[in-house]
Amino acid sequence: MDRVAVLGAGSWGTAFAKVVADSGTDVVLWARRAEVADAISTSRVNADYLPGVTLPANLSATADAAKALDGAQAVVLAVPSQTLRANLTGWRTSLPEGATLVSLAKGVELGTLKRMSEVIREVAGVPEDQVAVVSGPNLAKEIAAEQPTATVIACTDHDRAVDLQHACSNSYFRPYTNVDVVGCELGGACKNVIALACGMAAGLGFGDNTMASIITRGLAETARLGAALGADPLTFAGLAGLGDLVATCASPLSRNRSFGERLGRGDTLAQAQEAAHGQVAEGVKSCSSIRELAARVGVDMPITDGVHQVCHEGLDPRVLTAALLGRERKAERQ
Repeated sequence: MDRVAVLGAGSWGTAFAKVVADSGTDVVLWARRAEVADAISTSRVNADYLPGVTLPANLSATADAAKALDGAQAVVLAVPSQTLRANLTGWRTSLPEGATLVSLAKGVELGTLKRMSEVIREVAGVPEDQVAVVSGPNLAKEIAAEQPTATVIACTDHDRAVDLQHACSNSYFRPYTNVDVVGCELGGACKNVIALACGMAAGLGFGDNTMASIITRGLAETARLGAALGADPLTFAGLAGLGDLVATCASPLSRNRSFGERLGRGDTLAQAQEAAHGQVAEGVKSCSSIRELAARVGVDMPITDGVHQVCHEGLDPRVLTAALLGRERKAERQ
């Protein structure tokens, strides 16, 4: 690949664009707002999302999606999961034929209960083996600061995954390949919900034992859902499962953990959203779609169910933690 388009100039989209550019590939970054694209082009900095990070010279920016897509061998979709369908519908006619379509979004679509790769295939009208997903312990600010990390590129076409792997490998970013798209996507979506629960526990003043319990049981319920939907169980023991889960649940850089912490301290949903300054905590919406997906396939996911109740039914976070541990004990005896 010698040209990649990244559609979405938020923190993760910008950081991933930097990764690809630092790996030697020319990148065009699409920003929704023209002023963001202009600022990146003139100052080499995305001050709104990655302040202080100088972007490479082979990374350009534009607010014209068709211009960004022209000639791209890979199209990286870096928009929030619940807006992916609408955005991709607008871009569909400009997608280069045969280009690898790459999802950075981590969620399950409300209503349809589709994973992001399924949304991409449906909207773009492409086969399964043309869609790849990126998932792992990928906190954008740390990656932009060139702190070493690893990730997973999943695609049912292994050769296509390897091509993308080569396009984004550098001294600080090491991608591994996997053909288990289902497992990688579910790990990425569910970890946001578990991170909300960990944040709530932190906001309530609970310590490391509680966090470890939520993380471990969260991994168990994610793996149960994955098994029911045909994922490889080993995926959840790797970077796209445990690795992503630990980073997102433990780091103050995680939007979902920080959002949950505000709820645990007593903020309302609206107050927590205002404090996030417009940045999306994916788990707030995905908890509902994942909960519904789990019910559809008969999988018990008590943490996900509890997070949904806190976010959308007014459950007091103080009630959640002890209730979760009690429900898990009951489920394990069955």
